Amino acid sequence: MVEKPKRKRRKRTKNYYFTQIHEDAIIKYAKTDDNIERTKLYVEFIQPAFNELVDKITFTYKFTTLPNVDSLRDECKIWLTTILDKYNPDKGSKAFSYFSVVTKNWFIHKVKKTSQRRKREVQLDDVIKYAEAQFISEEHQYEKNREKKEFWKFLMKELDDWEWTEEDLNIKSNEVRVIKAIKELLRDPKEVEILNKKAIYLYLREITGLNTKQIANCLKKFRQKYRSFKVDWEKGQI
Repeated sequence: MVEKPKRKRRKRTKNYYFTQIHEDAIIKYAKTDDNIERTKLYVEFIQPAFNELVDKITFTYKFTTLPNVDSLRDECKIWLTTILDKYNPDKGSKAFSYFSVVTKNWFIHKVKKTSQRRKREVQLDDVIKYAEAQFISEEHQYEKNREKKEFWKFLMKELDDWEWTEEDLNIKSNEVRVIKAIKELLRDPKEVEILNKKAIYLYLREITGLNTKQIANCLKKFRQKYRSFKVDWEKGQI
């Protein structure tokens, strides 16, 4: 079996968009003051080279992540035109190298500005969010404080209604003592040094002269009344 001769692959020819022709055109542009000749050199050689140069650098160095990158590319191409006069071929640098570096630095500057702006925007956004959070927190705190204050105000009024006289058959003398003691503690809670169940019972014993069992029996009725009051409060019926 005869082997087929291998086909030789043709080498890909690189598309050199910035050739010696373009180098020479930029040098001629820099050395002449003739506007007609400059316009011809720019339109035929320099502008197409700059367009390719900017596009290649934008994609090669990932400047495509910049916002409005298409507008920035057009802006950069125009800017390169304005600095054509600054290129001095006598300094020994090639036009391609010179304008490549200039283009990269131009985009790097844009990246830095964008980064700084984003940082400022993030910081400002954080400040606004913090201020809003503080305002909301303070607003909720005000509502909570006001609701708490009104709750205790209405509870004290309710306690006044619970304070019957001994002539009322529904209440005993011990219950009258306990309800008065509760009101005394609630009117000046700052004077109560310890706030726990055992301590409250001690305070009530001192005020009423009753023992713990007597106080506990009296409190059963008041707990029921308090639960009923709280349910009505939460339903907005008070």
